[in-house]
This record gives sequence, C-alpha cells and structure tokens, in this order.
Amino acid sequence: MAAPKKTMRAFQYDKYGGGAEGLKPVEVPVPSPKKGEVLLKLEAASINPIDWKIQKGMVRPFLPWKFPFIPVGDMSGEVVELGSGVTDLKPGDKVISISFPTGGGLAEYAVAPASLTVARPPEVSAAEGASLPTAASTALQQLKAAGVRSFDGGSSNAGGPKNVLVTAASGGVGHYAVQLAKLAGLHVTATCGARNLGFVAGLGADEVLDYKTPEGAAMRSPSGARYDAVIHCATGTPWPAFAPVLAEKAVVVDVTPGVAAAARSFLQKVTLAKQRLVPLVLIPKKEEMEWLAEMTRQGKLKTVIDSRFPLSRAREAWAKSIEGHATGKIVVEMGGEE
Repeated sequence: MAAPKKTMRAFQYDKYGGGAEGLKPVEVPVPSPKKGEVLLKLEAASINPIDWKIQKGMVRPFLPWKFPFIPVGDMSGEVVELGSGVTDLKPGDKVISISFPTGGGLAEYAVAPASLTVARPPEVSAAEGASLPTAASTALQQLKAAGVRSFDGGSSNAGGPKNVLVTAASGGVGHYAVQLAKLAGLHVTATCGARNLGFVAGLGADEVLDYKTPEGAAMRSPSGARYDAVIHCATGTPWPAFAPVLAEKAVVVDVTPGVAAAARSFLQKVTLAKQRLVPLVLIPKKEEMEWLAEMTRQGKLKTVIDSRFPLSRAREAWAKSIEGHATGKIVVEMGGEE
C-alpha cells in the first residue's frame, strides 16, 4: 500500500463561534498515529450537532482542547498506518471509527483510537458507516437506559417498556431510535415535522404526530396509550410537559439535558420517584458499534442520508446541520464530486 501523503486538505476553526464561515480550508501535515491509534484515509465523515455546539463554545473551556481544531469525530475509511500496540487491525482494512473529542474528520486523513475502530462490512457503504457511531449509538444507549434488554423482536424484554415515545424522530438520532425500538418489539409513537410524517411511518412507527399540532405538541398518543419510556431527541421540552402522557412508572431519557434537567434527575433519584428523567451522555462502546454495523449489514437497521457534500463543500454541510431540519444524516464524502 502506498504511503500516505505528507500534507492533506482539511477544514478547521481557530476560535469559538463563526458558524460555517468560521471553518477555514487549509493544507496541513498528515497526522501520525500514536500508541493505540490508527491512521485512516477517510472516505466519509458525518456531522452531529455536538460538533457545531463545541464550536459555539457550549462546552468551553473543556473542548476543544486546543486551537486550531479540525472537527467531526464520526468517520469511515481505510487503515493506512498503525500506531504501536495495535494488533487487531492492519493496513487496508475498511473500518468505522469515532474520534471524540479529538475530532479530525473534516480532512483527507485522521487518526482514531483503535479501541473505537471496527470493521466495516462490504455491504455497508462508507457514508452509512460514518453515520453510525454517534447517532445510532446514542439511540441504542437511550433505549438500554429505558430498560430495553434485547432487540430480537421483544421475546426477551419482559418487564421492560412496552409503549415508547420518540421525539424528533426524523433526525439523526431519532430515525435510528424508531427502528431500534421496533426491533425490540415496542409500540412506537413518534413526533416530527409535517413533511416527515410519511417518512417516520415508513421507519416503522405505529403512530406519528406533527409536533406543531395541539396533539403533537402535547405528545398525546392517538390510541390513548401512556408511555413507559420517552426517547427524547428534541430540545426545549420542560419536564411538566411529559407528566400527562407518562405511565405511573416511566423514564424519560434525554440526550439534550441542561443544568435544570440534571438537578431534577438527581432529586428524582434520591426521592425514589417512579417517573424519572435520565440525562444521557454517550459513552461509545466498541461492541455496540460492531453490533450496529452488523444490523446494518443484515438490513435490519437503515441509515437515511439527508444530504452528501464533498470535502470542498464542508461549510455547506456544517450550515445545514446548524439549521436543524435534516432528515436523517448529513455526510461529507472525501472522494465525492467537487
């Protein structure tokens, strides 16, 4: 295999703020893998809201660790070089990886931890693979936090949730959550915008609500069911809004928690409340990424790609993610048409 180039094209930002215009095209040295890392020649990367939230400074002073910073952690590509101590991968392997919080995905090459790099089956495209690590893993961990124990059709989920609500069901996390909930044998009610009602129903949702209608805003199931679990992928919903639609014992798993949500969750925990808010912070796991890749290979989990951009148009992809209306995933392809 040919050695990687000495320099590469990339997009980076050098301060907080700036949005899409803050991303600057640069030619920088190809990074070298350190111990436990691999160097990938990237084929695709997918943008998640956390990427531009870091740019906005929403987790300062923790991230990014230093400027300038090449963002995006979800990626797929080909292994071209191994750091010391890496024995389960080899040059030429097609892989899926997550490099968070160190990023590096908006570039032709990136280093990634071998511990979070998994084989990409031939049946799974680079764009599909790059879409999985953050969004699909988040949906999976939300359902597990809600009490789902298996995804084999429901036979092993006795005692777990039966009726589940998925909010923002047409988005990156939500569209995976609907599919995974159905694999678990759950009855799924979902909320989304009017233009995506058919799309979300096509993912398998049993009931779909336009969140701008009175029923959708209230999150009321048309069948009258109360929810044992809410996979909450939207923002700005206060806890009292959930109370009328929850079962006596229920959990709301929130991927966009604020300080108030964390405080409420703590209070509910210490008072042993039956209805609980659970803030979820994704902790990527190699075995879960392998499982998600296998479900994709089998056709049981589908990635819907809203739009694809070549690396040269990364700013457009970034802006589209910030707009917040993507149906499924936004992907940057390094070998795409310029």
